[in-house]
Amino acid sequence: MSRPLLTSRDWFGKASAATILGFTLALALTCTFATLFSSGDGYFTSQGQLAMWLVSPIWCTILGLCFLFRSGARAWGWLALANLAAWALYVAVRLLGN
Repeated sequence: MSRPLLTSRDWFGKASAATILGFTLALALTCTFATLFSSGDGYFTSQGQLAMWLVSPIWCTILGLCFLFRSGARAWGWLALANLAAWALYVAVRLLGN
């Protein structure tokens, strides 16, 4: 049995999943980073600036890699699962930090 080929057939579903869910995933990852390494005023410290500027490279990486999914439905599913895991990690870090 041969593996299905990667095609550009469902590019809109893949790109829309990466645009919407990729952004929220990038936010979750950088919020977790900022919460773990914050030392007071979060916006004007070097950690806050790094977290802020990390959103776009993470988001662009997700946008670039989203076309490796076999279908748009898989992209939506896996990115939704990654979002759930990342936001759960953020909530756990936030609750344990207080």
